[in-house]
Formats: sequence, structure tokens, C-alpha cells
Amino acid sequence: MTSSTRSHEPTGSATGLAPKPGRGSPDEFDPTGTVDPTGTVDPAGTADDEAVGFDPDSSGGRRLPEGHADAGVAGVAVAPDAFAPPGPGEPGEPGEPDGPEGPGSPDTGRARAGGSRRSADRDAAGPGAPNATPAGRHPALALAVRSWRQLTSMRTALLLLFLLALAAVPGSLLPQRNINPMRVDHYLSSHRTLGPLLDKLSGFDVFAAPWFAAIYLLLFISLIGCLSSRIRWHIKALFTAPPKAPARPGRLPGGSSWTSPLAPADATAAARAALRRRRFRASVAAAGARRPDGSPDHSVAAEKGYLRETGNLVFHVALVGLLAAVGFGAWFGYSGTTLVVTGDSMANTIISYDQFSGGKLVDTAKLRPFSLTLNRFAAAYEPNGEPSNFRADVSYSPDLDSPTHEATIRVNHPLVLGNAKIYLIGHGYAPHFVLRDAQRRTVWQGSVPCTPRDGMFTSTCTVKIPDTGLAPLGARKEPQQLAFSGVFTPTTHLDPAQGYISTFPAARAPGLTITGFVGNLHLNEGVPQNVYTVDTRDMRQLTLNGPAGTARQAQVLALNNSRQRTLTGLPGGLSLEADSVAEFATFQVKSDPFKDEALIFAVLIIAGLIASLRVHRRRLWVRARPAPGGGSVVEIGGLSRSHGDGFAVELSQLTTLVREATGPVGGQEPAAQPEPAAGPGEPGAGGGAAAPSTTESRGTAAGGAASNASEREH
Repeated sequence: MTSSTRSHEPTGSATGLAPKPGRGSPDEFDPTGTVDPTGTVDPAGTADDEAVGFDPDSSGGRRLPEGHADAGVAGVAVAPDAFAPPGPGEPGEPGEPDGPEGPGSPDTGRARAGGSRRSADRDAAGPGAPNATPAGRHPALALAVRSWRQLTSMRTALLLLFLLALAAVPGSLLPQRNINPMRVDHYLSSHRTLGPLLDKLSGFDVFAAPWFAAIYLLLFISLIGCLSSRIRWHIKALFTAPPKAPARPGRLPGGSSWTSPLAPADATAAARAALRRRRFRASVAAAGARRPDGSPDHSVAAEKGYLRETGNLVFHVALVGLLAAVGFGAWFGYSGTTLVVTGDSMANTIISYDQFSGGKLVDTAKLRPFSLTLNRFAAAYEPNGEPSNFRADVSYSPDLDSPTHEATIRVNHPLVLGNAKIYLIGHGYAPHFVLRDAQRRTVWQGSVPCTPRDGMFTSTCTVKIPDTGLAPLGARKEPQQLAFSGVFTPTTHLDPAQGYISTFPAARAPGLTITGFVGNLHLNEGVPQNVYTVDTRDMRQLTLNGPAGTARQAQVLALNNSRQRTLTGLPGGLSLEADSVAEFATFQVKSDPFKDEALIFAVLIIAGLIASLRVHRRRLWVRARPAPGGGSVVEIGGLSRSHGDGFAVELSQLTTLVREATGPVGGQEPAAQPEPAAGPGEPGAGGGAAAPSTTESRGTAAGGAASNASEREH
């Protein structure tokens, strides 16, 4: 609200404050002119009606945010304004800001006047129309508007973020089908009552559950809606001039004044140029502009620190982008682990993976059709057994009809094929076994990977041979299948206390301690089994002949010695030989089509956070008025919403800079002058308070009240 709209008497004394107009009656005021209709009296004449943007609440139906000056602050009627527009959920209607620019913007008076009109509309509806809506709005539309404002408020966004974190907890406590379906089946079999209930509630598919997706989607809508309005306000603020200077900027905390030989117009022009050199957004009052008392308006309004709000918005927008990138990556990405023995190959099909997890929108029939062959795996170790280097030399074809290429995969140096990356994540040993019949014909052969158990690669091996050629036994035709369980040691050493152990991870003296079983492995019944364990329920242990002697339950084979690597005494005259050992590599194929975007957003989050924490918003005003003996009296003052101590130092430096630009460095402080008579619309016209006699005392009087108001705000 501008000063031209206020009702002040040019004379008279306001000895007290009448009660403020009641809610819903913003236009009521004291017809005698002794009470300011806005509820703010400026007895010292320190505040300009259009100054600083600290407009009082003209609606009478809204409470000013804490920290704004009110009638109870003696000696000063201005306080630090809210530099950034309040977001949804702050004072005002839910999700509705106080104005397009927040408190302190040129449009604030219009926004609050709109609030008064809405209040009047509600009062006009009367008690008999509780569901009446402003401007005849349909109740359904009004409900939709209120719901949208509530959804896009920051309070709702924080609540949804908390709910999302809470909803993710079951996903870490319960087994998930896309990660380990066998554990899910075991949980269901172990919890006959609770398991099916959790399954109906998508407890084993948390991150694909409809309720989880609903929270995720509502969070996105809330954040995007909240940010869209804040971005509009910020863009508008970037192209809006800073708020006009107050009547006496020198009375703000840290303000000062001095005499200058320059005319008021020249002094303000010099001050603007000096502030522009310090990268302030500075604007001079328009030519011909007049103050409420009719005198020319020679003032400069400057502002700096918009990068703080820009960084804040960049942080939140990048956070939304990061969440979107992670979400789309989870929907369209997949990850699979496969073990490849030296000389073998794999293709990018789901049957080639030992473990596979894909997003809900991944079509496993349309995976990129690449293939890979492990030609050689090499590992280097330190003398103490610590690994120093791993490399896998591979041949690959990126597509069905593409030529074969050679590549080397190292740890943290994956092979990139489009959106898919192939990582080397592990390795081990795979002894090669050959099963022969009594006539020395090969019945079965294959390389069996062993699972490492320690840093010296002592490994557990499990060999299962379902087709042995042995006749079934008994009336039920129970098959005679063979299974062997053993411990592989790359560099074998006999320890008196522990038996055969490995003393180095390289295969310098490979050995295998092995036992055998015969019976039904139940491999053909359709029940999943762990390939690294043997189910011995329907099997009996064999006595074996080998290097350790005859009829032994366990034998020790030396794979580098052709005379000590064969087991005999198996049923039907069968024999098993471990003739060599190869190395295998474990690869992880991971496709994340939005990984680069997620990295970009993460960098923007850090940059925005640094900007929002390091940059501080501050405003500065300079006003010049004609001096009685010629030249001008220049006043300067400023406010900062935060970083008060640092701004005090900066304000002192800027004061020195402006003084040097507007006159001699040793210029004298102006002598105490009587306050000019206030015009009909001048703030403080009805005040009877005497003005301080010196500049210092004026600054002190105003500074105390403004500092208290600033403390309440922060």
C-alpha cells in the first residue's frame, strides 16, 4: 500500500493506538485521523511508505510473519524483510505465498489487497453459506484448488519424503523376489500365517508395490508443483528493481550520513556507479520521482545475493532430477552375474546368468545380443599373498552380425557395450574332471568352479554327475547318481594341526581332498537346488581307492602329478580323474541407461548447496537530500537477512567506498537539522516524537528496534 492511500492528518498527536480492525473488516479506520489504518505508526518519521518493501499488513485479516515491525516497536517502523518469497505452507493460506515476490516486493500490497477482497467475500457469504466459495467458484473446483495447494506445499513434500523412507524399510528387512526368490519361498514356508499376508501386501516386492509407487509419484508431483511456483517468483524477482530506499537509511543498524559537495542527483549517480563496481544490482529513483512530501526523490536501491536463492532452486531441482534418474534407471535397468571358465563363453541371455535382476519395464527377450569369451585370466600377487593385479583377456561381439573384438577387463575398468557395462568382480579355480567307465571310455567331463573360502583361495568344490550309466536299483528304480565333495588348495601344504591347507593363492601345487557319494540326487524332480552343496538324504558314502591308499573315505589328489590324480573303486568300475585346473572369472553385467544423468544431477546438487550456503542476501540504500549550505547530505544503510557480523564489515567497506565516490574522505558529519515538515501523506506526520539530535543517535535508536525485530525473524 502506498502513502497516497493512507489517511493521516497533517497535524495532531497520536498518543496511543486504537485496536486494529477486526478480521474481515480491513477497511475500517479511525475517521479522526489519529490512528493509522494499517496499524503502524511512525512517530520518528523514519519510515517511508514505499521503503524497503516492509509493507504492513493491509488486509487486517492476516498476521505478519514474525520479525516484521508492528505498532509496538517504538522509534522505528521497519524491520528486515523476508528476502526470499515464502514457500507454500508459510503464513497465509495453505500453499499460498504472501505475494508473487514475498514480503518486500513491489507487488506485495496488491497481493495483500487481494487477500482482503477474499476475506470480504467470505464475510459477505454470511454464516448461512458455509460452503460458499470466492467469486462464485464451484465447490468442487474450490476443493481441487485447496487440495493442489496442500499437495504442493513444502510441509506435504517433507511428509511424503518421510513416508518414502519409511516405506523402504520393509524392503531391507524382508527378502525380495527380484533379488533372491529362494529366500522368499523359504520365508513363506517358515511363516505359514504371516507370510501370505505380507505377500498380499507386496511385502516381498516392496519397490514394485502400488502403494510405494503412489508415494513416489505424489512426492514428485509435490516437489515439482512447489518448485514451479518458486521458480516463477525467482525469475520475476530477477527482473524487478530492488525496493525503494527508506526515508532515513542512515538510521538502520550500521547506517551513517555525511555531507557531500555534489548535488543530490550527482551524488546518487556516483553512489550507484560505486555499488555497480561491487557487482550490486543498483537502480536510481526515476527522474522526476517525488517523495510523499513533494520533494525530489534522490535515492539508490541496491541488492546482492540472488545467487543464494538460485543455488537453493538448483539444489531442489537437481534433487528431483536425481530421484527421477534413479527411478527410471531402476525401471529400465538390469543387473546380472555370470561365472565364465577360461575358454568358455557367455551370451547376454537370461539363461546365461547365475543371478539376474531387472526392472519392471525390462523385456528380457530383447536384451542387447552381445557375446563374450574368456580367453585368459591372469592374477599377480605380492610375496605375502596380497593381490596386486587382475586381468581378463576376452573376445566379444557387440551384436549378432558384428565382428569379434579383443579387450582386457580389469577391476574398475569395465567393458562398455552401449548402456551395458561388464565388470570383473571375482575369480577362482575350476578343476577339470573326467569320469570313465571300465573300458576307459569317457562317460562325463567338465570344469567345476570351486568357491573360495579365504585369502589363500582354499576353496570348496562340489561335483554332481546325474548320468553315470549305472543301472537303477530296486523296485522303485532309484537312480545311481554320483556326487563328490572336496576342498581345493592352490598351493598345498600339510599342516600337522589343520591338515592340508593353502599357503599361497597362486596354483603352484594344486591339491584336492575329496569324498564320494552314490544314490539319488533328486535333480530331475523340478525342485531348485544349490549347485554348491550336496543333498545326501538318499545317498551313501563311498570308500575310494587312490593315492592315499585303498578303501579310504577321503583321498588327496595332486593335480600336477599324473600318477596321483585318479580315483578308483567306484560302482561299476568307474573312475574319476582330475586332470587339470583352470581359472574362472566372475563378471557382472549392469545396464543403467540413466547413470550419466544421475551423475550430472548429483554434481548440480553439490554446486547448488554450496551456493545456497556461501552466498548471503543483502540490500543497501543510499539517499541524498539538499544541504542548507549547498551540496547534499548523503545517508547510507543496509540490511542482511543472515550473516549479520559479516555484513557489518561489508557495510563499513561499502560506506567508505560510497563516501569516496560522493565527496572528500574527510567530509564532516552533517550538523543536526530540524526535521522538515511532513506533508499530508508523509509517514510520521501525526507523530509527536522528537527526532534524535545527531546521526549517531538516530542510528542507535532505529538500530535497537530493527535488531530486535531481526532476531525474532531469524
